[in-house]
Amino acid sequence: MVEKTINFSKTSPFGSEINGLNITDVKAKDIDYLKNILAHNGLIVFRQQTANDRDFVDFLGRLGSLTFTIGETPVADRPELNIVSNIGRTTPPRSVFHTDTSYISQPPAFTALRAVTIPTVGGETLFSDQYRAYDTLPNTVKQQLADVRVLHVATGVSPDERQESQSWHPLFKLHPISGRRSLFLSTPERCQEISGIATDLARRILRLLYHHSIRHYRIYAHHWQPGDILLWDNRCTMHRAAHARVIGDRVLHRGIVIDRSAM
Repeated sequence: MVEKTINFSKTSPFGSEINGLNITDVKAKDIDYLKNILAHNGLIVFRQQTANDRDFVDFLGRLGSLTFTIGETPVADRPELNIVSNIGRTTPPRSVFHTDTSYISQPPAFTALRAVTIPTVGGETLFSDQYRAYDTLPNTVKQQLADVRVLHVATGVSPDERQESQSWHPLFKLHPISGRRSLFLSTPERCQEISGIATDLARRILRLLYHHSIRHYRIYAHHWQPGDILLWDNRCTMHRAAHARVIGDRVLHRGIVIDRSAM
């Protein structure tokens, strides 16, 4: 099994890296082991991959059901995936810390990116540790907000009746595998209300919590290398791309996965 031969190491200040394992060698029986790594470490970096898009989709399909965010640009021959690219843009894309598609009732458990073209300089993907964000809240805040829910709404995507545009989620999310709580947020524009709290006050609280969760000392910056595949758990991380001062083309293929076995 994978766990008997895996070369697994921690990244700083959180996350994990796996060397010497191609995702094409991961079997269905190994998936629970990888999910456990994700649940406790937030993300996995697979180095030196030779996988193509078909291999990538097959691997993600072992984690759960692939889904697609309406409004994204699909990969031509793999419509399960979407393209993340800076090619042809006159200004850098806008990216802030967020959780993928948190405005639906069953947000994706996992997101993965496969490196296609890596820029010469810049283009990192940054991650915040939302377990740590929760753990470092004052106890009074944890007690006062213990049972509240937050309304997540879609922004920056085209409305489409095929996909939900808003949903309520616990502010403090209990992970079904690790049993730990995280601060479950997205960008403040997508977090509109807190249950039982007046809207203006709720939005001030959400902004404070958001800035608390992305303090620099709990951010992992992934510096892309050729052949990288990056997989993360959306239930305990937020992420954003660093688009400033990028030199060269940056093209990634993205897949998102709903894990119905761990709802």
